[in-house]
Amino acid sequence: MIDLVIDQRRKDLGGFEVGRVLPFAKRRMIGPFVFFDHMGPAEFQAGFPRSVDVRPHPHIGISTVTYLFEGEITHRDSVGATQPIRPGEVNWMTAGSGITHSERFETLRSGGGTMHGIQAWVALPAELEETDPAFAHHGPNDLPTYESPDGKLWARLVAGKGWGAEAAVKTHSPMVYCHWRLKAGGRADLPAEYPERAAYVAQGIVEVDGREFHAGQMLVFAPGDTVVFTAVTDAIVMLLGGEPVGPRFIEWNFVSSSKDRIEQAKADWRAGRMKLPDADHDEWIPLPEAAPPPNPMS
Repeated sequence: MIDLVIDQRRKDLGGFEVGRVLPFAKRRMIGPFVFFDHMGPAEFQAGFPRSVDVRPHPHIGISTVTYLFEGEITHRDSVGATQPIRPGEVNWMTAGSGITHSERFETLRSGGGTMHGIQAWVALPAELEETDPAFAHHGPNDLPTYESPDGKLWARLVAGKGWGAEAAVKTHSPMVYCHWRLKAGGRADLPAEYPERAAYVAQGIVEVDGREFHAGQMLVFAPGDTVVFTAVTDAIVMLLGGEPVGPRFIEWNFVSSSKDRIEQAKADWRAGRMKLPDADHDEWIPLPEAAPPPNPMS
């Protein structure tokens, strides 16, 4: 039932840490999910420096999916979108042929507070990798929710299809992305709806197949069986999966089925040929000169 357990690796982003889960050496992708970062939880005091913000940087070939449990982030991008994201909302940015964006902690800088959420990258199918860049924001009314009769499971479908429901978020390949809140003793099922599935424990402890798993662990499941979860403590779990989209190369912020396309994107970024968000022209992030060559991802 459980093929692999992936422990998050802590990464310092220059002001706060994230727990990086995907990509992982033994399992590069889960369905179309090519990247998975657990942001925080981190406590910020009012007045922290702007150096903590994520300055403008580029992407190709993916959609970025930002979802928060606590806090607020202001998104700005090169297609002209400026959008705060708050808990229970989804920012879905399709990079396609190329986009740049920044992520600012303006509200937290003003009043302080907790930052806690997930950012994932979803690889576009090869035939859509060069689609026009776009941005969409979705509030809770677009995201179906469910509560069990005993009150011990609350669920929100963040994107895709699952459990007979569908979120009003435009996706580009068959996938599921779901947020569970479980109270101690609560039970929930992950059906065998997709060939690739995983669950990330963002908070608390859950039991699966007679074993306990804690916050910061991703469980990757074999296809074909329904997976039953029991909450040992109150817990937050993110479910993800879908149909595979084929091998990918990744270098820095660029993802593509073509190594040559990544080299082109690197050259475009170094030469200043990728448009920046209108308010961000003085703070773009340079491509690391020591970046490793693209690695194949499967």
